Amino acid sequence: MPVPDRLRFARKRRGLTKTRLAGLVGLTARSVQAFENGEKAPSEETLAGLARALRFPVDFFAGEELDELLPDGVSFRSMSSLTAGRRDAALGAGRLAIELMAWLGERFTLPATNVPDFSEHEPEAAAEAVREFWKLGQKPISNMVHLLEANGVRVFSLAERTKDVDAFSLWYDSAPYVFLNTFKSAERSRLDAAHELGHLVLHRHGGPEGRQAEHEAQAFAGAFLMPRRDVLAVGPRIPSLTKLVELKKRWSVAVVALIHRLHKLELLTEWHYRSLCIEAAGLGYRTREPNETARESSQLLAKVLAALREDGVGRADVARALSVHQGELDSLVFGLVPTGIDGQRVTRQVDGHAGRSALRLLAPPSRDSAGTPRK
Repeated sequence: MPVPDRLRFARKRRGLTKTRLAGLVGLTARSVQAFENGEKAPSEETLAGLARALRFPVDFFAGEELDELLPDGVSFRSMSSLTAGRRDAALGAGRLAIELMAWLGERFTLPATNVPDFSEHEPEAAAEAVREFWKLGQKPISNMVHLLEANGVRVFSLAERTKDVDAFSLWYDSAPYVFLNTFKSAERSRLDAAHELGHLVLHRHGGPEGRQAEHEAQAFAGAFLMPRRDVLAVGPRIPSLTKLVELKKRWSVAVVALIHRLHKLELLTEWHYRSLCIEAAGLGYRTREPNETARESSQLLAKVLAALREDGVGRADVARALSVHQGELDSLVFGLVPTGIDGQRVTRQVDGHAGRSALRLLAPPSRDSAGTPRK
């Protein structure tokens, strides 16, 4: 018998209303509501039709109850412009990522959570405190995704292949999760990662909401990626846009973000700041990035998928164990790990596991004075 919560979850994951789903399957909205409320169960034929329309295996609907993520506990960047359907679909992707991590956690010893709570700090002070807590000093961060994963943050790509849904983050069972939009430039994705870290550090137990929370997280991100003392030490006093395009390589940030940071640190006059912003906008730097850096990847997901392949367990097998289609799994790691090569099918049962494999993730190296990663 299908679990009503899973029917509702799958519908929201696809961003469908009851009426829209009913139309796809040839039912009434009242019937869909009855199925989701547990008032009656669909026939096998109807369930098969629902599964096709929702693009989930029939087995998915027979699993245990699947609690939904609530919007109040998630830091969406653009709530005002985000439709309910887009929001629910993104939340559904987040919940499936949590299911995947639970499955992996039974087979691997994953990095422990090491994200401090600095909710009483101002954003700038919190950024400095996290750097001290993680022993980063003032040097540029070579890889934000690796740094987050080494400290127990579970990082996934957004399954929604659209720029309408920005990055978001959440805490679930004391574990932090970050979802990144990989359709943005590599520099903006790094800033998004630092922004979401700001939410995890500053807003773990609630606090400011809406625009104020976003401003705080963005201030944290700028201070975390471009620490005050380092910027003051190397930042030019009267920089040209050409000079800033070169200098941004040191911190691997967007040139516009660097302009904002220099202004925040009072290294630019109001007139110079506005002039640089206008010049950058005129060259299209608000939507595309000059001299884009390499996109960051995931150590953790790459390691666990490689280890599973060595055991003869491919992505299709993992998806089958979670009762989802492989495309659902691939979308969560899209842009973070290569997914073109898969292992041979199973030499041991996916559900048969004796003990756990330990994963060792290394924090990214610091950089030298020129911004080059140290070996």
